[in-house]
Amino acid sequence: MTATSWHERAAQLEIDGRAVIGGQRVWAVAGQQFENLSPIDGRKLGMVARCDAADVDVAVAVARAAFEDRRWAGKSPAQRKRVLIKFADLVQQHGAELALLETLDMGKPIKYSQSVDVGATANCLRWYGEAIDKVYDEIAPTADNSLALITREPVGVVAAIVPWNYPMIMAAWKIAPALAAGNSVVLKPSEKSPLTALRLADIALEAGIPAGVFNVLPGYGHEAGAALAQHMDVDCIGFTGSTRVGKQIMQMAGQSNLKRAWTELGGKSANIVCADCPDLDAAVAAAIGSIYFNQGESCNAPSRLFVEASIKDQFIEKALAMMPSYQPGDPLDEATVMGAIVDATQMKTVLGYIEAGKADGARLLSGGQQSRTASGGYFVEPTLFDGVSSEMKIAREEIFGPVLSVLSFTDLQDAIKQANATSYGLQAAVWTADLSKAIQTARALRAGTVHVNQYDGDDITVPFGGYKQSGNGRDKSLHAFDKYTELKTTWIQIG
Repeated sequence: MTATSWHERAAQLEIDGRAVIGGQRVWAVAGQQFENLSPIDGRKLGMVARCDAADVDVAVAVARAAFEDRRWAGKSPAQRKRVLIKFADLVQQHGAELALLETLDMGKPIKYSQSVDVGATANCLRWYGEAIDKVYDEIAPTADNSLALITREPVGVVAAIVPWNYPMIMAAWKIAPALAAGNSVVLKPSEKSPLTALRLADIALEAGIPAGVFNVLPGYGHEAGAALAQHMDVDCIGFTGSTRVGKQIMQMAGQSNLKRAWTELGGKSANIVCADCPDLDAAVAAAIGSIYFNQGESCNAPSRLFVEASIKDQFIEKALAMMPSYQPGDPLDEATVMGAIVDATQMKTVLGYIEAGKADGARLLSGGQQSRTASGGYFVEPTLFDGVSSEMKIAREEIFGPVLSVLSFTDLQDAIKQANATSYGLQAAVWTADLSKAIQTARALRAGTVHVNQYDGDDITVPFGGYKQSGNGRDKSLHAFDKYTELKTTWIQIG
């Protein structure tokens, strides 16, 4: 589809910003709404329900009733499997619409909304649907006069709060295992990108998920999000977002009903390239492609690049040659690989970090400016700093934008020490032809995922999450069921 075609389709799009509660589209109880603006050109997409504590009470009560009458939890794993697979199929059938909503709402290139976000969302739903009737319970090794059964049961009402950078994928990572296990779900998307979550609720109903089992409440974090975290009838909360908010949610969970709280938070991932890197071109392409993908708005973006001093100049020369291909373009043009920052506030934050980098003495080699200003949207050039030290703000704090900091090293152990000298521990990478060095470095790096001679290698079968203040718990893989199920022991005396 051409850029013109996408723009024509966008002009004809009708936005429904109402919440989905109990299978119905509804406005907020108080009637409040907020404007949904596109970061592409600043235009108003529509009005969205501004849900708050009153709406949370209604949605949680509906979800609880659905759980207690077992309209979903009471279905066999095979029945839930069929519905989730149909849900996945319908996501793909509605792929063009969902991709367009995702791009208009948060600014990512339509190329990736189609090829990455829609596909990954459908794959996640299908995978957990397929998995649920293949996860076996256990029998404990007890004496002959007893039988001990260890079974998994759904935890109950699950609240899911997801961020604006990958709205569909992050929603799927939460709702797919939660629904597969038989829970009822209340999803709160970010107020910056609520549109695909609302359409997913419509599609879920079409697939056969009973009304009340999957509810979506758009709204602000300090209103709807806080009400979910504090609610006495929410059994579990899954959150992806900033470390600051994650800490607040865990406090609220503890202060209310001690609901289990699972958080996937920020990152400041280190990418270490040794002089014996087996393919320098591949390392450069991965470093540049991974930091500028999704406009740098990825918690796992490798924003700290450690390059061994003897190859640093060569590495930077190759990196600078790639920069022109990552200049921001029209997100509705399928040739564009870098789109808009999600809103004016985030753009201002990114530009502020760039100024801080310059003020701290880092050398700005490329980018650093707002671009496409005539569009009315929020675009920032891909930015590359050299001469960065670990004490600088741009090397310590999560920027969540297209900013790469290059640090050099001569001793690998020192690079590992600097890589670990952060409150985060989400992902990391090492590039070396020495297998022993690769394994030893991977073991030493304190991160939930360590890549070797690549970056962003990924599959639904492996867990995603971090160490330290990058959060607890894991999304994806069979381990996600641990978050949304209870383990029950049933002890039977046999004579």
